Amino acid sequence: MNLSVSSYDDLSARIAAVRDEHGERRPGAAADGRQPVHTVYVPADRFSRTTPADFGAEALRLLNTHAPGDGSFGAVFALGPELAGPVRERVAAKLATEPVEDVRIDFEDGYGTRSDAEEDAHVEQVVEAVAAAYQVKALPHYWGVRVKSFADGGHARSMRTLDGFLTTLRDRLGRLPGGFTITFPKVVTAEHVALFTEWLERLETSLGLPTGILRFEVQVETPQAVVDDGGRIGLRAIVDAAAGRLTAAHFGVYDYTAALGLPPHEQRLDHPACDFARHVMQVSLAGPGVRLSDGSTNVVPRNDGPDEVNATWATHAAHVRHSLRHGFYQGWDLHPAHLPSRYAAVYAFHLAGVDDVIGRVRAWHEQAAGGTGVLDEPATIRALTSRLRRAVDCGALDESVLPPS
Repeated sequence: MNLSVSSYDDLSARIAAVRDEHGERRPGAAADGRQPVHTVYVPADRFSRTTPADFGAEALRLLNTHAPGDGSFGAVFALGPELAGPVRERVAAKLATEPVEDVRIDFEDGYGTRSDAEEDAHVEQVVEAVAAAYQVKALPHYWGVRVKSFADGGHARSMRTLDGFLTTLRDRLGRLPGGFTITFPKVVTAEHVALFTEWLERLETSLGLPTGILRFEVQVETPQAVVDDGGRIGLRAIVDAAAGRLTAAHFGVYDYTAALGLPPHEQRLDHPACDFARHVMQVSLAGPGVRLSDGSTNVVPRNDGPDEVNATWATHAAHVRHSLRHGFYQGWDLHPAHLPSRYAAVYAFHLAGVDDVIGRVRAWHEQAAGGTGVLDEPATIRALTSRLRRAVDCGALDESVLPPS
């Protein structure tokens, strides 16, 4: 081959350097196991060894009481007969076997401000509950605690609670059970994240824990976390300040919408102002390996009547579907009544059109894409395969549907 330029090795080396630098900053999707479909928040003073199972039992009771058959289930969740039966069967099985995929024991807003003596006592109570659940394999796959924010004067209590919890748990079990995550709320500035990271480093040293084992997620629930005081997108600085410890960013609906001045009846997960924040999160955090989670629905049944339960399910399922359409595959649940609607919406999302998804992925791997009527790009196949992986992880599909790796 005749070439006009004798050598372009220097350009190749510089191109490779740019590629490698980009790869370090944006390594791709998180690779540390499955992503839960939800995080269930339980106030610390109400958490016990049986809380996850109790949530599942109550959720299953509500399902069998208010949607006992495929027809009633389909009517409640607006599913046709082709989906109602399979989805209900899988939801009931999930509630009986793994109702809670991720639990957060809450020492912040869901718990409130208590005296030091009272919160210290609840820390010890929670440690005993966690230890007991761990010893009988009743702890969810993912679990953790939410401490108070550094932004509103609760920093001393936040550090005391986390120190006391980890120290007492170490003394009780001799180890930190896997799947543990700390939730760091109301992030206003990256400097708070850097200070929290430094605090975790000190805890690891004092407790004799492996370096980097204490990882955390931030809550994006202030306008400054989205656009900082200098007018810049704030999330990348937050990621950098976490120094590799950040696992996820969770959107906080109610603090965020209140800070924007939205009236109470408009403080809801599917408000367009929330869509803007979530889209900024997606664009800013595409690639660094930080998972995204949506927030919660604050509608819960006031009693056990069918009107109350069905209204809760309708609102919550609509919010879950909204999150899924926008690419947020995880959210918060606050009440046992949220579990049937969470899994109903998630399973219906994964099962709708799944035969077409499987066909397209298989055709790609067999190099026969023309037979599906769609000329898929590699990126689309990766997204479709991720969808199948998520469906298997949460129990909507069996492992056999996945293409060979």
